[in-house]
Amino acid sequence: MSLFFAILLPGLFLAVLGALLLWNHPAIGRAARALPRSSQAAWLIFGGAAMWFIFRLSHLTESDLIFFKTPQPVMIAFAALAVLAVFYTPDFLAVRGLSVLMLLAAEPLLYAAYMEYTHPLRLVMVTAVYLGLGLALYLAAAPYRLRDFFGWLFHQPSRARLVGAIVMAYGLATSATAFTY
Repeated sequence: MSLFFAILLPGLFLAVLGALLLWNHPAIGRAARALPRSSQAAWLIFGGAAMWFIFRLSHLTESDLIFFKTPQPVMIAFAALAVLAVFYTPDFLAVRGLSVLMLLAAEPLLYAAYMEYTHPLRLVMVTAVYLGLGLALYLAAAPYRLRDFFGWLFHQPSRARLVGAIVMAYGLATSATAFTY
């Protein structure tokens, strides 16, 4: 991924997310409050994260593997764990899936900005990615906190609008930095 797209895509994502929060339609609040325990969202988000992770496992080389010569046994084991997680730990699985997606999406973004010292504005994107990584690790350990945050955020319409304005402004600033290269 080029540095341009590595900066533009997260910026656009944050701008759209901020715009949705700034708009603050009641359906957005209902959907956000339902997301952490939604079984449909768990199947979609956690399933997508598991498939992406298994795809990444399929590209392991022999030097990455300790006990196996091919990645297929590891892929089968993680696929089985993902299926078992859906059936035996369904609570907040969508939040954990979002955390896994953030962890997986961070790698190509940070790799694109690696050793690009001549472009200091890349740090706008890198800062957002590291904040997202920290949040993903926190929410993977305590996923109920996202439910609590959504309850607090949508309790008063002004909170969602303020957070939306801040996120949208940061997203637009990040997207604008992509065009400085």
